[in-house]
Amino acid sequence: MNEAVKVGVSGHRILAEIEKLEASLSRALRVILESFPGRRMVVVSPLAEGADRLVARAVLGHAGTGLFVPLPLPVDDYLEDFASPESKAEFRELLARAEEIVDLPPAPTRDAAYEQVGEYVLDHSDVLVAVWDGLDAQGQGGTADIVGRALARGMTVIHIKAGNRKPGTTEPTSLGPEQGLLVVHNL
Repeated sequence: MNEAVKVGVSGHRILAEIEKLEASLSRALRVILESFPGRRMVVVSPLAEGADRLVARAVLGHAGTGLFVPLPLPVDDYLEDFASPESKAEFRELLARAEEIVDLPPAPTRDAAYEQVGEYVLDHSDVLVAVWDGLDAQGQGGTADIVGRALARGMTVIHIKAGNRKPGTTEPTSLGPEQGLLVVHNL
């Protein structure tokens, strides 16, 4: 069998209109499979809430796929970033499905740890799926930074347009008619 095509993910944690995003993600995965015929898909995802898990679940829904999980923080520390017992359970369920788990070295700050895991995802992916509003990052190492780095490397980036959250809140936003639009770069 040919080498796997590694699909990295970056994106917002808080998402609206999930059905639109899932439909676009289905189209994105078809593009990847058609562009890399005969290759097995492996998703490279830190399994944060939102986009990371959305893409992981979608890829794992295809036969013969795999999951590779780089962790930005030790598991118990990372779990503190997940809002609910259900979210923590979902993380543990997906983590149990991983073919490989990599504990990244300690970073000086939590933001630096997230930036480090984003860079790791890029270093270990062939394609980046970005579930993102297209705006500047709200924090260090955010999706805008990761997408910019991927494009600078000439990586294929599949951008699924998705609203983020109102700054300082957990209230999801939609991009209205643009929510779920697919834009492909460098294919």
